[in-house]
Amino acid sequence: MDDRIIDIVSNGLVAAGSSFLHGKKAVYERAIAKEASNHAKWTLETILENALVAEQNRSPLCDDTGVPHLVLDVGPNCAITGDMLESIKEGVRQGLRKLPGRPMAIKGNDTQRLDQSLGLDEDPGALDAAPILIRSIEEDKIKLHILMFGGGPAIRAKTYRVFHRSNVDNVMDEIIEWAREGTKLLGCTPSTIAVGIGRSHYEATSLMLQALVDGTYDKQSELEQRITDEVNDSGAGALGLGGNNTVLATFMKVGPQRALGAHVVCMRPCCCFEPRIATVELQ
Repeated sequence: MDDRIIDIVSNGLVAAGSSFLHGKKAVYERAIAKEASNHAKWTLETILENALVAEQNRSPLCDDTGVPHLVLDVGPNCAITGDMLESIKEGVRQGLRKLPGRPMAIKGNDTQRLDQSLGLDEDPGALDAAPILIRSIEEDKIKLHILMFGGGPAIRAKTYRVFHRSNVDNVMDEIIEWAREGTKLLGCTPSTIAVGIGRSHYEATSLMLQALVDGTYDKQSELEQRITDEVNDSGAGALGLGGNNTVLATFMKVGPQRALGAHVVCMRPCCCFEPRIATVELQ
């Protein structure tokens, strides 16, 4: 294995787990400035203060340190080897120990993992990352995006088919309804809504991941802004205490669609600390 890659990935995982995404501090400051509820304003200020301390100390943003999800960008003249993939996995293991990650790996065979009869492995590094998503890029580089996914947003997420009836409003209204319900039940708001729309459950989920990697707080498309505004109108607010800021932004990616009158939509209401992402260059 490649010690250089292991070190880059392990440090990247610590950065993902301890730092706000670029632009998120500014969006919190804007949310605080326009928040009408004193309780919600104090909550937003406390979340931002926590994030600044975590970044300074390189300590976890949240007790639920998350499950690593990896997106690997590969340039046209770059090659991925099995040794590189094993080095990435080892970098993740070492990063989880360094962060430190919360022990979350369930021991045992299929049945024992499902019923959790053998309990947790005490080693944070025993937690396997989700399968790597690989995509091509124009730059001659290999870049790894490390995302740390908490359990609350996963519980409140939804992946399901939506019939469009030749009307984009049908799709958007369904997403907005899911997002309103998900953020209300999530608790740890304000949220960043991640949406992927594709032809299958796999494609929709992979597009949701890519929306988080490529999304920005600096600019919202018309459809993204519509979701943000309409979910904010629900008034759930920060930590469900009410107020103007249930959602900070929406990141959405629409992929190819099939002519069958249905789309598969994946919607993840990320928590107040997500998306927790760091990007590192491996080559």
